[in-house]
Amino acid sequence: MSYIKATKLLPKDLIEIIQDYIDGEYIYIPKKENNRKSWGENTTTKKDLAVRNINIYEKYKNGYSVKELADEFYLSQKSIQRIILNIKKKYC
Repeated sequence: MSYIKATKLLPKDLIEIIQDYIDGEYIYIPKKENNRKSWGENTTTKKDLAVRNINIYEKYKNGYSVKELADEFYLSQKSIQRIILNIKKKYC
């Protein structure tokens, strides 16, 4: 995230009002609700995890144990079980 100097963006009167509340400190102004993006929308992470999870499920169906999958994917056995259960619920 980059910073924008308020004096280059906001009118002087508004800056003075803001200074009454917070003077010389950093302030974060969140995006409007309708401008927010959901998790993973800017990257391929969401898609990558979905592909990984399908891969885990396919290997499980082909005889890999939960422990083997946990070791291979560096996840806990509980996480592997959760992934398998979620895919079963979603696709089966």
